Amino acid sequence: MKIIKKILIAIAALVALFLIAALILPDAYHVKREVTIQTPKDTLFNYLKNLKNQDDFSVWNKMDPNMKKSFKGTDGTVGAVSSWKSDSANVGSGEQEIINIADGQRIDFELRFFEPWQSTDYAYFTTEAVDSAHTKVTWGFNGKMPYPWNVMLLTMDMDEMLGKDLEQGLQNLKSEMER
Repeated sequence: MKIIKKILIAIAALVALFLIAALILPDAYHVKREVTIQTPKDTLFNYLKNLKNQDDFSVWNKMDPNMKKSFKGTDGTVGAVSSWKSDSANVGSGEQEIINIADGQRIDFELRFFEPWQSTDYAYFTTEAVDSAHTKVTWGFNGKMPYPWNVMLLTMDMDEMLGKDLEQGLQNLKSEMER
C-alpha cells in the first residue's frame, strides 16, 4: 500500500509541475519567412491578396488534390473567406478570412481550424519594394497554444515545423511570379 501511495504522490507532483510550468511558459509563437521576387510590388501585392491564388503556391493547398474548397465574398477584399474540407488528417477542415488590407503593404488573415483540432490563428503577407522590379515578400504566422497544452512548445519547434512550409510556399510563389 505504501508503494502505491508513493507512486500516486509522485504522479500528482508531476501533474502539478506540468500545470505550473504551463502557467509560466509563453502560449504564443511567431514564424515568418521572406523571399525577394523579380516582380514589381503592385503586381505581386494584387496577386497575393486574392485567396484563390494561394492554390498556385501554398504547400497546404496542394496537400490534398481531392480537398473540397469554397469561397464567399469578393476575393481580394476584406471579408472574403476561403474554406476547405479534406478527409486527410494532415489537412482537416477550416477557413481563412481576409481581415485587413493595407493597400500595397500588408494583408492579414484569420485562420479558423475546425478539424483535426480547433484553433484560431493569424497569418499575413507583407510586400516591400527592393527596387522597381523586385519585391521582398514576408509570410508570417502567429499562433497560440492554449493552457495547459502550451507546455508542448518546449518540445515542438514551431519555427522549424511551419517555417519549412512557408519557405516552400514562398519558393513556389517566386517560381509562379517569375515565369
